[in-house]
Amino acid sequence: MAAAGTATATAPPDIASQNQVKSPWANRYRGATVEDLDPPTALSCKPTDSISHALMSAYERDYTHLTVVSKDTRALLGYLSIPRLRELLQAGSVHEDDPVEKAMMRFRRKGKTYHVITMDTPLEELEDFFNGGGVHESGPQDFAVVTDESRKFVLGVATRSDLEEFVKRRPA
Repeated sequence: MAAAGTATATAPPDIASQNQVKSPWANRYRGATVEDLDPPTALSCKPTDSISHALMSAYERDYTHLTVVSKDTRALLGYLSIPRLRELLQAGSVHEDDPVEKAMMRFRRKGKTYHVITMDTPLEELEDFFNGGGVHESGPQDFAVVTDESRKFVLGVATRSDLEEFVKRRPA
């Protein structure tokens, strides 16, 4: 029995659960953040750009996702997944001369909380985001738009494969 005024060594349940290993990769992160992934600068297009222009831009830089921003305000509207776009082109749902807005995925703003991913976000949290967990539980994600804390600037895009490559490069 502990004497009055003696501190106990047990952590509150919410802190203890955060320290549990979430994946086989977690021990390789060792305090790394999104910045350590060295995500490439985001490549953006406008909703009125042609699909062929967006495809060419993505292929030139070997990008799998492009952000779509407003022509006037540069506000983030959604994204264009190049693998999904290829499927739409093959199915004939869209054509290369169609505008990007016909194939883009729009961000849902109503009733959703935006999960802010910054350069300082720990990789454990990024992995949790990709797996659809965490506070927002929005379902599995293929990529994350990396912004500044106030979400005014798109700094880059991080993908699940970026995380996998980081783990492969990092010594065990």
